[in-house]
Amino acid sequence: MPIPGGAVALAGALPGIAATAALVLCAHAVDRSVTAARSARPLAAARAAAHTAPRPPVVPRAAWLGPADRAAAGRQPPPRYDDKVVAVFVHHTDSPNTYRCADAPRIIRDLRAGQTGARDWDDIGYNFLVDRCGTLYEGRAGGVDRPVTGAHTQGFNHRTAGIAAIGTFTAGTEVPRAMTEAIAALAAWKLGLSGTDPRAVVQLVSSNSRSRFAAGTRAALPALAGHGDGFMTSCPGAALNARLPEIRGLAARLQGRP
Repeated sequence: MPIPGGAVALAGALPGIAATAALVLCAHAVDRSVTAARSARPLAAARAAAHTAPRPPVVPRAAWLGPADRAAAGRQPPPRYDDKVVAVFVHHTDSPNTYRCADAPRIIRDLRAGQTGARDWDDIGYNFLVDRCGTLYEGRAGGVDRPVTGAHTQGFNHRTAGIAAIGTFTAGTEVPRAMTEAIAALAAWKLGLSGTDPRAVVQLVSSNSRSRFAAGTRAALPALAGHGDGFMTSCPGAALNARLPEIRGLAARLQGRP
């Protein structure tokens, strides 16, 4: 289940001003480091490009927003952004599994209404959603190609993307193959933009002590993680959690990794 970003989305380190004093020191060393950085860029870019994946089809917000949603969206604060996405958190929506895929837009509207109504969020918290047929939907506003700060994993909304599987995937529940393949395709693309291996462990800094880690803690978490890796919850359900190793492997292959 989702966890509100609230203050989490507002938290973040501001650049320090003390570093400006260092600019007057070691001028020659600075010149050499700049030259080295420039010479390293083509190689770094080539390595990143070697492990990118194509963007999968994503249904835009305009396809599921209703008239009331559009009116509310016009009043919500502008999106917030991070510099890149280095981890993807997988969720489930804890809603019924017996739905027609044609009903997914209505279900997403209902999810957004619940989060912006009773919970008083400014928008749906997930960056993406996926239905049982493997159709991916844009969730939170801000642009699917950009590193939008979501409100999906308390303490770890920065530098991450959240994707919610529509349904409930507790132990013994079938997880549709189309759904896991779509999650892998999304993770491969999103993580490939930052050159991140979906099988890797990445360093994320907690911004909220109500997560599994005290605020300010540097936590080592899977690049493709379950919600429960960052927050005390059983989400995305035991059945979907059990599929995460397989999803990581498929995402890595989609990036062209051995």
